[in-house]
Amino acid sequence: MARTTKKGGRSEARPRWGFIGSGRMATALVEGMIRAGLAEPGSITASDPSPAARAALAGSSGVVVVESNPEVACQCDVIVLAVKPQTMAQALEGLRPAVTSDHLIVSVAAGTTIATIAGCLGRECRVIRVMSNTPALVGQGASAYALCAGATARDEALVKSLLEGVGVAVAVPESLLDAVTGLSGSGPAFVYLMIEALSDGGVRAGLPRDVATLLASQTVLGAARMVRETGLHPGVLKDQVASPGGTTIAGLHALEQAGVRGAFMDAVLAAARRAAELAANESKG
Repeated sequence: MARTTKKGGRSEARPRWGFIGSGRMATALVEGMIRAGLAEPGSITASDPSPAARAALAGSSGVVVVESNPEVACQCDVIVLAVKPQTMAQALEGLRPAVTSDHLIVSVAAGTTIATIAGCLGRECRVIRVMSNTPALVGQGASAYALCAGATARDEALVKSLLEGVGVAVAVPESLLDAVTGLSGSGPAFVYLMIEALSDGGVRAGLPRDVATLLASQTVLGAARMVRETGLHPGVLKDQVASPGGTTIAGLHALEQAGVRGAFMDAVLAAARRAAELAANESKG
């Protein structure tokens, strides 16, 4: 099913991609793939039970959209499961007759394990499980992926390219995906709360709300880029801002007194524990 294209005087097979689900994460991945040149719109097929979701994805990206999940499987080499965890079992049951050992299965649904996916499909499958996050919608996602035992180096390269089209991607053992969920999966909400709180502080100090929110969000964006681009430890960068007896160290003292550092750590751990609970409940079901 893969198309063969010429690159640098040699033939390369380009897989056809299929998306089960046409929601926000699927849209982010599809648009990222096209933007990065990993696939052409005509080589991507997506399904969704909602006519509105199908129309929105087709309108924004130009991909082929269908109502039937098995039709997607018949048209593609890589099947991306982009459905809600609570509808995963139903989606896999419908796909089961159409999936073959030639398909690569990629799941971006939280909580559903590689073993569960393979078990529902009823055969030995090459499965890669992914945890991404909502900033993928603006090309700034933080993703991690775990490989099944049978996944090949080419499988990994395909998925890594997909995820790097919408941000950064790292490989981890599947046992660490709950920790990834707690950190980068849930983390955007923690950062939004921090931006809102910084904006509130600016308003309390006299700034207009729009100015305070702009400065707060840009401050977080700039600080994150400093960590990424300098390679310095966040503590080192923090110390570079905090002058002896200055304004920043006074503010840091207030944060330490309020236990903010511990609260962020507890938030990540609570989210990771909840991810593990949800996965355990699904396996029992």
